[in-house]
Amino acid sequence: MIWPSHGSNPRYLYEAMGLPFPEKFIDFSANINPLGPPSSLKDKWQDFYQEIIVYPDPYASKLRERLANAVKISVDSLLIGNGGAELIALVARMLAGKKVVLVEPTFSEYETTCQANKCEILYHQLEEPDFGLNPTDLRSKLVDADALFLCNPNNPTGIHYPPATIISIIEECEKQNCLVILDEAFYDFLIDYESFIPYINQFSNLMIIRSLTKMFAIPGIRLGYLVARPAIVSELSQLQSHWSTNTIALLAGEVCVQNETFIIQSQEYICNERKRLFDFFKQEEFAVSASKVNFYLLRDPLLKEQFQLFEFLLHQGIIPRHTFNFLGLEGRWLRFAIKSEEENNQLMEVLAKWRTSHH
Repeated sequence: MIWPSHGSNPRYLYEAMGLPFPEKFIDFSANINPLGPPSSLKDKWQDFYQEIIVYPDPYASKLRERLANAVKISVDSLLIGNGGAELIALVARMLAGKKVVLVEPTFSEYETTCQANKCEILYHQLEEPDFGLNPTDLRSKLVDADALFLCNPNNPTGIHYPPATIISIIEECEKQNCLVILDEAFYDFLIDYESFIPYINQFSNLMIIRSLTKMFAIPGIRLGYLVARPAIVSELSQLQSHWSTNTIALLAGEVCVQNETFIIQSQEYICNERKRLFDFFKQEEFAVSASKVNFYLLRDPLLKEQFQLFEFLLHQGIIPRHTFNFLGLEGRWLRFAIKSEEENNQLMEVLAKWRTSHH
């Protein structure tokens, strides 16, 4: 069976499973802010319309300046991209034919783009159910490696590796002359997050990728940015196609970046919902990953493979993310986004129904 390689677009999933597409469904497979886009975006939407007759600024100057000020970095250390996906693809192009280490399970896009660029890929497998990252275990893999992709907080586990762990890995990579691509697509869902951007000045081998589509619920617009030393940014920007980020994305980015209160509200909302869900899972004896963000892995410990539960949920119009293309998970877990209170209630109802028939 050919499984869809991403969450969202659930029609493809039902097609692959040979199931009729339900009239009513809740898509738990895409990790997007349950509060939806900030209202300030809607207020400005009409103004954006006037701008679509103009070519986008190829240097994204206004947004770059705004972001550079917000994250306290120089403008020439920042590159705007058409979502995190484009930035990952640019990095993979820069690394064409090189040796790359992936810490699995992780976002499948790193592997796909590195394979497309004929990289040699080495895998470092984390052990379930804790998925702990030990820098000492990783060390041997870094010998002769040109780059390490590291997702923190990690997708699909939702686990946040402690700053000390990340720093010791960056230091080890620096000794080995190995680049570190730190993908922080979900960093802004963490309360009291400790930023790694100041370390850009300390480590010449560090690159950070961030997404604006997850927190601000604008995946249909595509917007992200990369922070690195100016020499790396300049090399990547030469690989980028002209006008890769459209005018509306750039304008939306300017509006979103100013939304500090929206971020705080979202963090609190998700934190409360996560606690409520996790209390329920514990009570109903489901196993979950120690997530600190807006998604988590879940499994029924009574089943080795989760396919039966997966199918049951799809029949009920509850759409989780399968994990068949996450190395080291191979379908033994399901990933769920934290949605609105009402939608999370429906998930708990359906899982309680499953529990009564499978205990």
